[in-house]
Formats: sequence, structure tokens, C-alpha cells
Amino acid sequence: MNTLQMIKFNRNLLRCALAIVMILANFSISFSQPKLNSAFVSRQLDDASRQIKVLAERSSKDKFPRSFHKNRNDESDSGWWTSGFYPGTLLYLYEHSGDRELLRLAEQKLALLEKEKFNTTTHDLGFMLHCSFGNAMRIKGDTAVYKEVLLTGAKSLASRFSDVTGSIRSWDFDNYPVIIDNMMNLEFLFSASRLSGNKAYFDIAITHANKTMKNHYRKDMSSYHVVDYDPSTGSVIKRKTNQGAFDESSWARGQAWGVYGFAMMYQETGKTKYLTFAKKIARYMLDHPRMPENLIPYWDFNAPDLPEGHKYAPYRLYRDASAAAVMASALLKMSVQVKGKLGAFYLEQAETILTSLSSPAYKADYGSNGGYILMHSVGNIPQGSEIDVPLTYADYYYVEALMLYKDLLAQSSE
Repeated sequence: MNTLQMIKFNRNLLRCALAIVMILANFSISFSQPKLNSAFVSRQLDDASRQIKVLAERSSKDKFPRSFHKNRNDESDSGWWTSGFYPGTLLYLYEHSGDRELLRLAEQKLALLEKEKFNTTTHDLGFMLHCSFGNAMRIKGDTAVYKEVLLTGAKSLASRFSDVTGSIRSWDFDNYPVIIDNMMNLEFLFSASRLSGNKAYFDIAITHANKTMKNHYRKDMSSYHVVDYDPSTGSVIKRKTNQGAFDESSWARGQAWGVYGFAMMYQETGKTKYLTFAKKIARYMLDHPRMPENLIPYWDFNAPDLPEGHKYAPYRLYRDASAAAVMASALLKMSVQVKGKLGAFYLEQAETILTSLSSPAYKADYGSNGGYILMHSVGNIPQGSEIDVPLTYADYYYVEALMLYKDLLAQSSE
């Protein structure tokens, strides 16, 4: 072999070696390994299982935990939008631990909640019934009771859909208001479509999501909280942000509802347009210049810039653990939906959120915080409601994210 042949041979070897390195790199990225270990995840779930029993002891038998403020456990009746989260959290923790006391506590609340299957006055039946009875049916099996509750509830939710607006009505005031939160209730309709074989539920969910994509989002992929439609023509009357700093601001939990909702839409339909949309919302949130390093967002991304004298300026640096918990769960879903570097990135961001929420800065000591798991959430600052308090839905989505991560660990060890 002469010198020229030797050079060509070595170049080919180098090219082959580089190709192999790239293949191995892409393989390792596509199947990135979780960085949090099972001991960490089990410890958080075990602590949550102990803590929620404290909440159970402090809760009324005929009410549902909502929040804790000034040493008072704020509770609701079954018709409030958050009523399904507490039994849903109990069921997740029962699934983790096998502790039948948690199942007993959940079933007590399910008995009180069942009547909401007839409730046609709310768009939140997904939160109320899917997060509770849906989890019960998934964990315990396809029982006739759970199926009947879910299908009756889905019928009630579907009754709020309008062919004219192409969306499910949220509130029974204004003209025809639709809020971004409603994306979270569409999973209930997909589940009901599978249970019943009724494609109408599937079609309603698709139509609502498509209309949300068209009208709720700004060019930068931030979301309005509310779009108010003309019920007779379906045209947009007004866009606003009731729970944010101002109408054109970016309310953090609304952004989290959106990324979760559209990741769910892809999961349920396989349509890539929904995954692409979820990725754009996630990019907006994660790349935002005012997203803190620990990824626990301010209650509104625009809040830190509020000037002195603004009515919400005293709250401008308040964080919202509930928005972070929803985002963690959404990113974990997306980490398996998206391959390569981006999927690995979503996993890493979810790990950062879970680590932050599990730290003493956000996770309450045993017996404190009224029995709630997480501290420092924000409900509705413009209404002066639930400011820097624990919230039942923050606990639910935190535990859900931990359970999703537990499943990832199990899959990675197979």
C-alpha cells in the first residue's frame, strides 16, 4: 500500500469512527437515562403518603380540601372545581404504596363526589371526575360503577359544547367565555369516547383544541386566559387574562395548562400538529428571560416588571408551585413523545422542577402546612384569593409527576 492509499485508508477509517460515534451519541440521547434515582422518588412519594394522612385528619368528612391559610383548612363542597384532586392524589399514593387506608379515604370522597356526574353548570368535570373516578377505574379495574359515573359526567360536560363557537363554554356569565384551563378537561372526553364507543366525545375534544390553537395564543406562544365569543356567530368579542397581572400578560399556570393540554392531545390522537404546538409553548416558558433558574415560575411572567405603585406590585416576585407541578408532568410526557436531544432536554427540565419542588423551599415538613405537600402556590391574585398558600391541585400534579417518573425508572431498568 503506497502513501496515497494509506492516507485514503486512514481517512475512511476516521469517517467510519466518526459515524459510529454519532450513532452511539444519538442512541444515548434518544434513550437518555433518568438522573433521579428510585430512592429519591420513593422518598418523596412516601413522605407525601404520610403527609396526606395529616390532611385527612384535619379535614371535614363531608367536604373537600382546597387550601390552608392562617391556620385554617379551606374546604369546598363537591361542586367546586378542585374537588377531584384530593381523592385523585390519595389514589396515586395508594397505587404507589399499597396502603389501603389511602384507598379507604379516597373512596369516602368518591361517594360524596359521585353526584357531580349530573352537573351541567361547569366545564371542570374533567378535573372533578377524571382525576378521581378515572384514576380509581384505572387502578382498580373497569368496574360498572366507575364507568357509569364517568360516562354520565362526560355527557354532562359535552352538553356545554356549541357547534357555533366550536368550544366548550367555561363560565355562565359574559357572552361565551372559554378559558385555557379547559384544555385539561378534554382528556376526560377522550376517555369517555373509548369507554362508550361514542365518537362524538372525540370530535368535541378535537374541535375545542383546534379553536383554542387558533384564538388563544399570541405570536410569541403565550396564551390569553379567556377568549369571549359571540354565541350567535362564534366570532371573538374579547381576549383577556382574568387571573394574570393584566390582559396582555402571561399568567404562568395558564401557560402550563396549555403545554400539558396539547401534549395530551398528541398522546390521544397521534396528530403531530399538537405535539408541535406543545413544543412551542414549552419553548416559550423554558426560554423565557424571567423563568427562574430553579424553574418554579413567577405567578405571571410579566409580574417581576410591574412598576412601583401598581396594584399587584407587592406580589410581583411570588412564585407558583402549582404551575411548576403541572409543567413537570407535561414535560415528562413530552420527554417520551420527543426523540433525541429535545426529549432529553425535557426530561432534564422536569428533573430540575421535581428537585426544586422536593426541596425544603417548597416541600413542607411532616405535620406542617395543614397537611398539604407543597407550599407557595398562587390561586388568583386579582381576586385576592389563595395567595402564597398550598393548593390541592399543586399536590396532585406534583404526585402525578413523581408517578410518571417512577414509571420512567421502571422502563429504563427493563
